[in-house]
Amino acid sequence: MNEPSQFAFDFQLLPERRIWKVGELISELRTRLEREYTDVWVEGEISNLRPAGSGHLYFTLNDGEAQLRIVIFRMQARLLRFKPENGLSVIARGRLSIYEGRGELQMIGEFLEPVGVGAL
Repeated sequence: MNEPSQFAFDFQLLPERRIWKVGELISELRTRLEREYTDVWVEGEISNLRPAGSGHLYFTLNDGEAQLRIVIFRMQARLLRFKPENGLSVIARGRLSIYEGRGELQMIGEFLEPVGVGAL
């Protein structure tokens, strides 16, 4: 009869740990995010609008519960049919990405449509 000894241990091997470098992890997440969220529409109120000398527009969209940083590059910004302003409610269309330098979620805007003056 084969009975286990009282000292028989059943060691289960833990899965091998994957230790990421910060840059590697952020890069991997950016790639996955950009594949999954290629055409996103978001509504919110513009704040912290900063037009850059390069022609790019940087701002934040807020809805009272959360915020999302938006960048609209010069070529797309030139196609806008109105002038974005702080406090204006808009619908933005674009793709999600991560700005790797700060590890921050952002939307790269392709289109912006005014909705009205925001309540925030």
